[in-house]
Amino acid sequence: MKQKVVIKVAMNGNKSRSKVLKIAVGAPGVQSAGFTGKELDQLEVVGEGIDAAVLTSLLRKNVGPADLISVGSAEKKEEKKEEKKEEKKIEIFPAANSYPYQFGAPYYPIQHYPVVYTNQTDPCSIM
Repeated sequence: MKQKVVIKVAMNGNKSRSKVLKIAVGAPGVQSAGFTGKELDQLEVVGEGIDAAVLTSLLRKNVGPADLISVGSAEKKEEKKEEKKEEKKIEIFPAANSYPYQFGAPYYPIQHYPVVYTNQTDPCSIM
């Protein structure tokens, strides 16, 4: 059964955000991780068999203050999202003449000139 764990983490900048994601993805059983919330300060982790207490303590040790907000199943929300996606299908067709100009090298016709051979017995053409 998939679990959804939400942890609030105090982060200072991009370096600490990448560190939080690296720790979260490295935990056993994690399938996806991302930031949610108004200020993107909540880490949302989805996976099977996630130990939320161990993940929270790892974040506290390596990053800073972290609070476990919620632990629940992720199955119900994913089914609702899939149903919504099916209802909102929109077909988009490209325009028939969307590019009226042709790109590439221009075409120039090749002209063939006849080759004339003369019988010269003298090997030197200057004299």
